[in-house]
Amino acid sequence: MLPFAELHLHLEGTLEPELVLTLAERNRIALPYRDIDDLRSHYTYGCLQDFLDLYYSNMQVLRTEADFAELTDAYLARAAAAGVVRAEVFCDLQAHTARGVPAPVVLAGIADALATSEADHGISSGLILTFLRHLPASDAVQAYDQALATGVELLGVGLCSSEVGFPARPFAGLFGRARADGLHTVAHAGEEGGPESVWDVLEHLSVQRIDHGINAMRDPALVRHLAEQQLPLTVCPLSNVRLHAVPSLADHPLPAMLEAGLMVCINSDDPAYFGGYLGENLAAVQAEFGLTAAQLDTLATNSIEASFLPPAQKRRLLSPA
Repeated sequence: MLPFAELHLHLEGTLEPELVLTLAERNRIALPYRDIDDLRSHYTYGCLQDFLDLYYSNMQVLRTEADFAELTDAYLARAAAAGVVRAEVFCDLQAHTARGVPAPVVLAGIADALATSEADHGISSGLILTFLRHLPASDAVQAYDQALATGVELLGVGLCSSEVGFPARPFAGLFGRARADGLHTVAHAGEEGGPESVWDVLEHLSVQRIDHGINAMRDPALVRHLAEQQLPLTVCPLSNVRLHAVPSLADHPLPAMLEAGLMVCINSDDPAYFGGYLGENLAAVQAEFGLTAAQLDTLATNSIEASFLPPAQKRRLLSPA
């Protein structure tokens, strides 16, 4: 099997329960759980807000550079075990600065782990700063300025959080600025929102990848556009099921997306919360849909092609050993 790139991964979403408790003890933070079993009992979500409540509650244990470095390195180790050779990971900086953790602490810790990702895990990596679309665009501008001031190298910028009721247009100026700074652009769209959400980020943000995008399948014109442009869609099957974006894995549009010729690839989103990392996502869709070896190779190839690696590095990764 060809190697994979993971392109839709929130580092905060890799915070496993064991590490939550370890960091809470290290940083002397009292948590509202009796033990790890009690904590794990909260990993069932009736709606998106249930997940977000747990996500942000657990995040409070991340306080120091060492914490962020340990979180990032733990993800890289798991990704390497799943055959990932390229990881372009998200950081929701605003979620940390809002609770008093300075940008240099967050980004320096992540950068320390990413700097040795290839040597330690055989994974080349890049960092994408994601902005929370439910907050004012002025907050995102402040986060971008703070990130640039740290001197930490960024690969790109993205847009995440709630789609419905929060259009992309207010962020157009910031995304234009990031492009002028030489950064790549991505955005979450078409998971909670419909096809119009995908059109929105294409029109106003000129993004190079769509994160999720499963509801694009409801608009034949959009499907044709995405197929013609070979615009990548970073699909997260287990996440879609756990957050009720689809009723069940059997209802997931992945096979139809492949059949339509879309450049779709598999990712794990927030794997500590949604049932597994890339390997578990691949195993689940292979078992559910009976994917062939050729289809799995297509997913792998798409992931490498959709990455922001230079063309020569893509060719090297896709060349038979």
